[in-house]
Amino acid sequence: MKIGILTSGGDCPGLNAVIRGAVMKGDRIYGHTFVGIRDGWRGLVQDDVFDLPRHDVRGLSKQGGTILGTSRTSPFAHGGTERVKQVMANHGMDALIAIGGEGTLTVARMLHDEGINVVGVPKTIDNDLSATDVTFGFDTAVAIATESIDRLRTTGESHHRCMVVEVMGRHVGWIALHAGLASGAHAILVPEVHVGMDQIASWMTSTHDRGRAPVVVVSEGFVPEGEGEAVSLRGLDAFGRPRLGGIGDHLALEIESRTSLETRSTTLGHLQRGGVPTAYDRVLATRFGTAAIDTVSRGEWGVMVNLVGMEIGTVNLRDATSELKLVPRHAWDEAAILFG
Repeated sequence: MKIGILTSGGDCPGLNAVIRGAVMKGDRIYGHTFVGIRDGWRGLVQDDVFDLPRHDVRGLSKQGGTILGTSRTSPFAHGGTERVKQVMANHGMDALIAIGGEGTLTVARMLHDEGINVVGVPKTIDNDLSATDVTFGFDTAVAIATESIDRLRTTGESHHRCMVVEVMGRHVGWIALHAGLASGAHAILVPEVHVGMDQIASWMTSTHDRGRAPVVVVSEGFVPEGEGEAVSLRGLDAFGRPRLGGIGDHLALEIESRTSLETRSTTLGHLQRGGVPTAYDRVLATRFGTAAIDTVSRGEWGVMVNLVGMEIGTVNLRDATSELKLVPRHAWDEAAILFG
């Protein structure tokens, strides 16, 4: 069987480990051959495809980013299903492995509905896919954010400042919650829970009064109670969504105005996507890659590999993309006991 592999959407640590796991097992155990598709769905509709032999993926598990490249292109804006089928036929591709988040897997599901053999692998640092307990990339993003917050805390304490740290999370606050808990933040603000500025200022004042330098961790998609929408200062992305960013600066100004505490903000941004993956993400991504090949070899199409507990399984792509995994209120309430 000849299998095409693509990575689409935002990059994250662990993508190369999936590619390595799939190609190594597919070649060694099943005798499959592989082609790499450059820059996600763009490469598929523009016929930007190359051979991907086993020796080209050696040592990839520790490497960040993706050797295939990625983009946010939709094939349905560039020829649709018929063009995808044509390019696959040109290269003798029997199946696709699509590695990506909600958007990528939604496209994969639509292509499967049109008769294309496809298996999905979940990827997102946001950990927001409800059909899998964990997505690779999340652990690395939390580790990077936690280390960054630890570093910012020391300079905040030296100058007796309040530090606001903005992390990724458009719709869900898993990175903020975990990194905030790990670093001992004095407030964690997530999109799922609206908190007013008076409460945030109160937490900061209480922390300062105890002789501490306050630290706030906030998801980019957080909206303070009483305000209309998430802060967006940089136009729209490729899907027409507002490019979020700036809530950290907004909070810093409000906190300083309300408390008279000198306040600084830092946006971690794409630092959270970069660098080498943690050991956990390397292992999970490798397991996903090898499981994807097993799934392809069984001819089980239109599914995504997932993690439930410690076991790898599969779930229908429609179910995999039907609902976001939000931070439940009780999880935030448990963390909020430690605020202020």
